[in-house]
Amino acid sequence: MVANRARAMWSMRLHSAIRTALACTIVGCVTLYSPPSLAKQLAFPSFSYVTSTFIVSDATLGHALRGCWHAFFATLQVMPLSMLGLWLHDYVSDDHFSPEVAALMVAVSAFLVALPESTDLMCKRIAFGQIVIVYVDAVIHGVYVNSPVMHPLRIAFSTALGAMASILALLLPYPWLAYGEVTKLYQIYAESASGRINLYLKALHTQDDQITMDLISQTKPFTDTGTKILETIKLLEEGLQWEKPWLRYLNPYFKDPAHGFQNMDISMKGMEVALTSCPSFSTRMIDKELFKVSHHVMMFLGEKMGQDRSSLPHHSATEMEFEKDSSRQQSEPILPTKQDQPALFFLSCFRMCTSDSDMITPITEGLRGTTGSSNKSCCRRVCIDWTMPMINERMVVFAFKCSFSLGLAVLLGLLFNTENGYWSGLTIALSFVTGKQAIFTEANARAQGTAIGSVYGVLGCTIFQKVAQIRFLSLLPWIIFTTFLRHSRMFTQAGGTAALIGSLLILGRKSYGPPSEFAMYRLTEAFIGLACYVVVELILQPTSSATLVKKHLYLIQRTLKDCTKHMVVDSREKGLMEKQRNMKSQVHDLEKFIKDAVLEPSLWFSPFPISCYQKLQQSLSKMADVLFFMGYEIEFLSQAFDRYYPDKRELQQYINKDLQHFKDALSSSVSCFEKTISIRLLKTSQIQPEQNILYDLEEGNSSRPNACIVSSRNDEEMEMEMILSSFLQNSNEVHGKVRDIAGIELRGTIVGCLCALKFCMSFLEREVRDIDIGIKDLVRWEDPLGEPTRS
Repeated sequence: MVANRARAMWSMRLHSAIRTALACTIVGCVTLYSPPSLAKQLAFPSFSYVTSTFIVSDATLGHALRGCWHAFFATLQVMPLSMLGLWLHDYVSDDHFSPEVAALMVAVSAFLVALPESTDLMCKRIAFGQIVIVYVDAVIHGVYVNSPVMHPLRIAFSTALGAMASILALLLPYPWLAYGEVTKLYQIYAESASGRINLYLKALHTQDDQITMDLISQTKPFTDTGTKILETIKLLEEGLQWEKPWLRYLNPYFKDPAHGFQNMDISMKGMEVALTSCPSFSTRMIDKELFKVSHHVMMFLGEKMGQDRSSLPHHSATEMEFEKDSSRQQSEPILPTKQDQPALFFLSCFRMCTSDSDMITPITEGLRGTTGSSNKSCCRRVCIDWTMPMINERMVVFAFKCSFSLGLAVLLGLLFNTENGYWSGLTIALSFVTGKQAIFTEANARAQGTAIGSVYGVLGCTIFQKVAQIRFLSLLPWIIFTTFLRHSRMFTQAGGTAALIGSLLILGRKSYGPPSEFAMYRLTEAFIGLACYVVVELILQPTSSATLVKKHLYLIQRTLKDCTKHMVVDSREKGLMEKQRNMKSQVHDLEKFIKDAVLEPSLWFSPFPISCYQKLQQSLSKMADVLFFMGYEIEFLSQAFDRYYPDKRELQQYINKDLQHFKDALSSSVSCFEKTISIRLLKTSQIQPEQNILYDLEEGNSSRPNACIVSSRNDEEMEMEMILSSFLQNSNEVHGKVRDIAGIELRGTIVGCLCALKFCMSFLEREVRDIDIGIKDLVRWEDPLGEPTRS
């Protein structure tokens, strides 16, 4: 299974490398061997290479269609701006463009292009590159400015060549579709999920704690494989969205390969949470139902793997255990106890595995009816974003950074060397990212990639010196190598792309003089561009990766506190799942920032406490997953009460009263974490007014508020235990009142949901303690001279 995943990943990357090489070969053949009349219009082959590399790298046909649309839209934005700029300069002055005027034009145009929020980042990058080439070429070859229309059109033709080469590379010799790759990856994922679930079922029926933990540890290869596959599928899904209209047109019976997998991964995480929280627990209440649900899930996975029903792997593992006691269990009405909660939570997670299929209760069928309306509203929001570009403070800062960086880089690059002044601006035009980023990590990767790419280009020119017409063939092995380099930890996507472009711009051009001289000029220009990029970032948003981690940790605590406000059993309350998705995304970003901080040069910064942050990230990730389960159970109960119980308020008040106490206790702890991070780690008192922190910097008071975690942790634990016990009692009251609800199976499911909800609350309480300990450890590391926290 792990070998299958590695083989699939290797095959995809090799396939991507071959397609990239084909696209670059098409560009090289057209630019080097085209008739003079056509070559005159394709005056910027370097940008054709850059465009094709941007579109084709790790792309399928759907991604290529998307990339071509962004290239077209970027050209549509830049052409009128550049034509207007050239015409104004020609109208005001008869002199050639000076470096200062070109830098000003680049800065203004870049600001206007970067400002709309609805424009995709790839579109902005291509537009930035076009702007740089238009005005820098106007300085170098001022003769072409006599035609303000034809001069920008030549950049448009070069961009179109790169885009068309990308489409051809992904169509020939046969179309490379995201649909086919996603389907194959889901088959491997189904195999991984089947093995993982079988181990969980074996662990469930093992009464030896040591054997249970050993079985859980055996699931790690399956878990890692599933995670990697889902990450790859997420990247391919963008291309699949562009392919779906054509696939539906060609095949009316087209079916989304993701059907049935929506909740599979997080459900398996919930099963592991149940098993690790209590390695040996009683399954007396769930054996019959678990066998039925697991049979359905395994049938579904078997169909995805293309297996025959008689060869499904789960029979040998669990069927005998389930059938042995099935007749006895049918006549045993059992009221759930505290010891039954992990088992009922495990069953609830199993039900959720394919909750988008036909197996779960009729309540979920009613929820499907809202899909169409939500899709319509989503489409409406997309249309609004395109027709009414949103401009906010964040985009203004981003636009100003792009404008200032590009203008400064173009100015200094032209002043250093006019003939090669393109590269200082192009180096950073193609590397901007929205949002917060690690300054030195990105610049370091691009500098290393540009250096090794340029060295390879010079070596290639030296080896093929006597046969210069075919020197671009030496690019083919390098393209394959850099495709794998893009996925390495050291170079990342930024460094791998820079390494490829660095060699392309030397080996794929003609009439540029000695290659070693050009390489030195280009390296110097690239350094100028990266230096401008870093300096502007340090002036406007001086942020290291370590600081980003701290700020993001503070942001997650605020989101976690927002999640607590929506823990209410009420069909009108829809905020918990939305906040949970937001928190999960933030936790994923936190993991990325931690990885960047490990790779970032320390310079004058203190060593990064990676172990402390990794423990906090793991706890927060578990909390985000459990909040999903809470939202699922709460939504189920709300729908059940609305549909089957006339006096739903009576049932809701039993549950919501204890949920309110739990929310208050959880929110109090999270507020204390928020204060601690703000004051002890970020060294600021910029927290919400209602938190009422008294800390006067002017007085030099070193006795900062300690962690405000809790004055007495034992008292809080006792209070939380009382809340959870009360919730269990009220759940039993609800169990007595739902006897009139139609259907024995539905009544059992509601009671199981209540127990699963209680388990989630207990788990969140334990994770809050771990976060408390983790933040204290982090404070001791980051602020050892501060007042120690009291426990």
